[in-house]
Amino acid sequence: MIGLSTAAVYILQTIGSLYLLIVLLRFILQLVRADFYNPLSQFIVRATHPLLKPLRKVIPSFAGLDLASLVLAILVQLVLMALVLLLMGYGLDNPLQLLIWSIIGVTALFIKVFFFALIISVILSWVAQGSHNPAAELINQICEPLLAPIRRILPSLGGLDLSPIFAFLALNLIDMLVIRNLAVMTGMFKGLSMAV
Repeated sequence: MIGLSTAAVYILQTIGSLYLLIVLLRFILQLVRADFYNPLSQFIVRATHPLLKPLRKVIPSFAGLDLASLVLAILVQLVLMALVLLLMGYGLDNPLQLLIWSIIGVTALFIKVFFFALIISVILSWVAQGSHNPAAELINQICEPLLAPIRRILPSLGGLDLSPIFAFLALNLIDMLVIRNLAVMTGMFKGLSMAV
């Protein structure tokens, strides 16, 4: 019986985290003003549209940002955490704490998306510089708003771009000093979210 619940938690976390990533990418793509005609962007739009359509009727956009997709990401994380807690045999005593954990989990995933996008961007700059692959273009569009302010501050070193190093440092500091401390302070379970 324990093996079945562990397998169920694993399957639920894997599928739920994948959909959560897709929903959060929908928000990030709009945040960074990515090309929505990109085939990967179109897939993300189609995958999130059924749940976002009714939410948009209730939650309006603000300052050009689709807040409905951000709220949907938090709701998906909340449902995912609640189901995992129930499968692990815990009760849902405090819904407010679960909401706080969900916000922390979505924020941690938000930072991880940028972190891994930077890693992929750096690797692509070595092996496929100037590639017109839709995935490479999307990765570069996600990373550029993070790297552009750093590039304005750093002096030019010829063809060497050190901005990803400073972006990695900033993202890791935010993760270590803010996200993990918030997770510990709120008593968040270690295995509850894959992002934290």
